[in-house]
Amino acid sequence: MASRALMVALLLAAVAVGCARAQLREKFYSESCPSVEEVVRKEMMRAPRSLAAPILRMHFHDCFVRGCDGSVLLDSANKTAEKDGQPNQTLRGFGFVDTVKAAVEKACPDTVSCADVLALMARDAVWLTKGPFWEVPLGRRDGSVSISNETDQLPPPTSNFTVLTQLFAAKNLDAKDLVVLSAGHTIGTSHCVSFTDRLFNFTGRVNPTDVDPTLDSEYMDKLKGKCTSLNDNTTLVEMDPGSFKTFDLDYFTVVAKRRGLFHSDGALLTDDFTRAYVQRHAGGAFKEEFFADFAASMIKMGNVDVLTGTQGEIRKKCSVPNHH
Repeated sequence: MASRALMVALLLAAVAVGCARAQLREKFYSESCPSVEEVVRKEMMRAPRSLAAPILRMHFHDCFVRGCDGSVLLDSANKTAEKDGQPNQTLRGFGFVDTVKAAVEKACPDTVSCADVLALMARDAVWLTKGPFWEVPLGRRDGSVSISNETDQLPPPTSNFTVLTQLFAAKNLDAKDLVVLSAGHTIGTSHCVSFTDRLFNFTGRVNPTDVDPTLDSEYMDKLKGKCTSLNDNTTLVEMDPGSFKTFDLDYFTVVAKRRGLFHSDGALLTDDFTRAYVQRHAGGAFKEEFFADFAASMIKMGNVDVLTGTQGEIRKKCSVPNHH
């Protein structure tokens, strides 16, 4: 009997997930705010290209904690919101999200959620750096809860393949989504502190010989020239050297040469499926295929645990709940 009750519960949960997903649709604002995509794009085109990667990352970090509900954008008076969690300390672009949201509010007051604005911004950030374009399913609502210690659901750059697949599976994302979305690292920079353990302290011995043996040694020497200590949290390094402002397939070329910046990038070579994907795309011959895969995985990630219908709210300002 108990197992039957469990089956029913699981079935209902699956239906609920399906409904939430079904409620997101591409033309959600076609009557209530038909200009929303145009308004967002106009603002995104004015933004410095250096904000593209941070905006993409912010959407990712939003979806992995409480689903894509705009909770990463919330401030808290006592610094206990998601943006105060360790993995989010290096997020930037919050002020720009506020600018875009204000423009959307001017066009359509109290209509478009911060979560949807961020999803559209992330899509445009990719497209404006020469990446794929896709139709974003819309209709997310904003959450009003944001808790810093919940950011432990975010995949750390130090993760091995097992940890990565577990954290992605918890969000209904599979190994293909993992390898595809990791390629977001084709744009942007990272602080040294996110990968210096590979250079100085790989097994915890803290000495110059304690290095990650899977990292290309020539590249390691280059990185050591830039990041001079384990705790360097000011120096920035290009994640995809030479084309870090362009969304392309070079990320796979870099990873295939064992020059992926993070341990999590290198981890893609430790699994047969993800390694084969990296190697297929390292040559750059299947750009359209990868672009289609990336768009599909972004849509899938954008569906994670969304609030729809009467759930949540439409925040007027992204940094504070309406009842603030």
